[in-house]
Amino acid sequence: MTIAAVAPTSTAHAINPAVTTAGSPTAADSTTHSGVAAAAEKPSASVKTARPPMLKPFFLKVLPPIFGLFFLIVVWEIISVKNSGIPSPLTTWKAALELFADPFYNNGPNDQGIGWNIVASLKRVALGFGMAAIVGIPLGFMIGRFSFFSGMFNPIISLLKPVSPLAWLPIGLLVFKAADPAAIWAIFICSIWPMIINTAVGVQRVPQDYMNVARVLNLSEWKIVTKILFPSVLPYMLTGVRLAIGTAWLVIVAAEMLTGGVGIGFWVWDEWNNLNVPHIIIAIVVIGIVGLILEQILVGIAKAFTYEDVKS
Repeated sequence: MTIAAVAPTSTAHAINPAVTTAGSPTAADSTTHSGVAAAAEKPSASVKTARPPMLKPFFLKVLPPIFGLFFLIVVWEIISVKNSGIPSPLTTWKAALELFADPFYNNGPNDQGIGWNIVASLKRVALGFGMAAIVGIPLGFMIGRFSFFSGMFNPIISLLKPVSPLAWLPIGLLVFKAADPAAIWAIFICSIWPMIINTAVGVQRVPQDYMNVARVLNLSEWKIVTKILFPSVLPYMLTGVRLAIGTAWLVIVAAEMLTGGVGIGFWVWDEWNNLNVPHIIIAIVVIGIVGLILEQILVGIAKAFTYEDVKS
C-alpha cells in the first residue's frame, strides 16, 4: 500500500515542470516555432550556396586588363592631341609594324635592327646576373649561417647597397677600359645585393628544431646545407633572384645610354638623337614586355621548385 501511494506523487512531480502559466509558451510550442524558423531559413541557405556561372571568373580575369589598356590608349590619344610632339597611338602602331617587319637587319655595327639590340642587352644581363648569382647566393648562405660572417659583411652591405648602380659605371670604365665589361660590372653590382640579403634572411629563418635534429644526427656541414638549409631557403633565394633580374634589366638600359654600342638602351638614345619619338615609345613598350617575360619565367621556376605559393 505504501508503494502504491508514492507512485502518483512521483508522476505528479514529473508532470509539474511542463505546467506553465497562461500565455507562456510551452516546450512543444518552442519546438514548433524552431522547426518553422529552420524551414523558413532553408531557401535562403540554398540561395547563398548557389554556384556562380563559370564564365564570371573568366570575365573578371580578362576584362580588367582590357579596360586598363583601353584607358591607357585613351589618355595617350588625349595627350597626343594637346601636344603635337607626342605621336598618337595610331601613328606609333604604324611605325611599329614597319619596325618589326625586319627586326634583325644588320647594316653595320651602328645600324642594326631592334632585335639585335635586345639580344645584346640580354647577353650583358645574363653575364652580370649570372656572376652575381655565383657570388651572392653562397655569400648569403655564409652570412645567414655564421654570425662571424654576418657581423663582418653587414656593415659593408649597409654602406654599399644604397649606392646607385650607375655610380659604379665610371669605376668599371676606369678598371676595364671598355664599355661592355663596364656595363656588365654595373649589372653585377645591382644584382648581387637582393640575392645576398634574401638568401641570408632565409637561412636565419630556418626553424631551430631542424638544426637541433641535425646536431643530434651529427650531420656534416655539407649535409646541413644540402638537406636542410637549401630546401628551406629556396623560396627566399628565388625571391631575391626575381628582384635582382628586374633591377638588372632596369639598369642595363641606363648603362647602355651612357656607354653606347649595341643594346636597347643605346638604340633608344640614338632614336632620340634622330628625334624619332614613335620609335622611343615602341622601345619603352618592348623594354616593359621583355622585363615582364623575364619575371614570369622566374615565377614559373619558383612555383616548380617550391611548395609555397610564389606570387608575382
